[in-house]
Amino acid sequence: MAERRAESRQVPETPESPAQVARPQPADKNGVAAGSPDESLSPTSVIFFREALDSASVQFGQRVPAAAAPVRYEFHIQRSKAKDPKDPIAIERLNLMNMAKLSIKGLIESALNLGRTLDSDYAPLQQFFVVMEHCLKHGLKSKKTFLGQNKSFWGPLELVEKLTPEAGEITASVKDLPGLKTPLGRGRAWLRLALMQKKLSDYMKTIINRKDLLSEFYEANALMMEEEGAVIAGLLVGLNVIDANLCMKGEDLDSQVGVIDFSMYLKDGSHSSKSPEGDGQITAILDQKNYVEELNRHLSASVNNLQAKVDALEKSNTKLTEELAVANNRIITLQEEVERVKEESSYLVESSRKVSRQDGSADGQVLGEARKQLKEETQLRLDVEKELEVQIGMKQEMELSMKMLEKDICEKHDALVELRQQLEELRSVNQEMLHRSQSSETGVKQKNEVISRLEEKTNQMASAIKQMEISEKDLVRHARSLSSAAGKLLQKP
Repeated sequence: MAERRAESRQVPETPESPAQVARPQPADKNGVAAGSPDESLSPTSVIFFREALDSASVQFGQRVPAAAAPVRYEFHIQRSKAKDPKDPIAIERLNLMNMAKLSIKGLIESALNLGRTLDSDYAPLQQFFVVMEHCLKHGLKSKKTFLGQNKSFWGPLELVEKLTPEAGEITASVKDLPGLKTPLGRGRAWLRLALMQKKLSDYMKTIINRKDLLSEFYEANALMMEEEGAVIAGLLVGLNVIDANLCMKGEDLDSQVGVIDFSMYLKDGSHSSKSPEGDGQITAILDQKNYVEELNRHLSASVNNLQAKVDALEKSNTKLTEELAVANNRIITLQEEVERVKEESSYLVESSRKVSRQDGSADGQVLGEARKQLKEETQLRLDVEKELEVQIGMKQEMELSMKMLEKDICEKHDALVELRQQLEELRSVNQEMLHRSQSSETGVKQKNEVISRLEEKTNQMASAIKQMEISEKDLVRHARSLSSAAGKLLQKP
């Protein structure tokens, strides 16, 4: 036996030798070791074996020579990469997504029932930030520093400033906060400011859409790199109906402990069901509130666009006024030149007449030159008059365009005034809807109280009925006993 083992070990180990493939492999996820033929195969290993045969990914080793040993081949199966349903990282992602759903749903419901602006001491809001912190920390790559390895989600959040310029205000205000000393505190402050700005869902979508940039900070199987991150970013849209006013100057965000309180999301068995009428009224009021807020956003966007157009028209108006002033100056200079040419021509005519009267026998060449100069001056005068007419026409056109622009500006100003009035009306309608929602919530609470009182009265009536039945049974027994005693007395002589 020892000789046979020695012969089996003397296999040449080249770089491409199948003997290296035939070495014992470590156990896989199902607990079956590659290269252990004596062990019984589980059903999952049989399935993987069939998949390996179908994909032609089986590698056979060399035949091991032995004197009297049976023929045995060793092989190694390369499994195709697929998502394992028992993967602990996938389970972590699913758990975090479910916790995000519960926290967002609970925060929206509690905030709408509360009916006021949320502050930093509100417990569901604190738990929401804790859940978001765990979601952003999942699968972070550790960066080596002088103090050791550090994991912080502030790095991915800084990418939002590069992708969307609107987030530059948030990052600048986070960096200006005096009490923040760690990247973790800056990330927590960024989340709070984004929630107050009602842009958290938009910023998360912009980050998740750039997987090439996130790969620098996250592992390939992290929550932000998978579908669960996109689902959470979509759920964050519902938080736009919440108004939050958070003060972070006196709050210590660096040393907070982020622990999820699961007791807030566990439903109690004795939870009283709400009336369907109150729920329908609340949902209708919330839908109307969301519609009014969206209408407010569209109107504010249209107001901003009209304001930009008005600014552009004012700039063009200033340019046209400058051009009109330049044209007026040009016309004045041309008129002065025309007058000067007229004076020169009249002077030349008079001088030619004087010369002709004084010396009739003067040289004809001088007179011809004077005539030529007179013709040139007259032609120049005609050209100047034409240019003057052109400039006058341009001036009239510019005056007409100025009048049209002034009219357009007046119309745009009237439209802006009307839009502002509509915005004020919508705000008043929004406030009325809030008052209605609060009144409907108080009505629902009163109905629940009345129902509880009626239930207590019914319980009291049931207990009284039971006592009456017991007393009736006692009276029947007593009557029977009296009747039996009377019968006995009558039977006696």
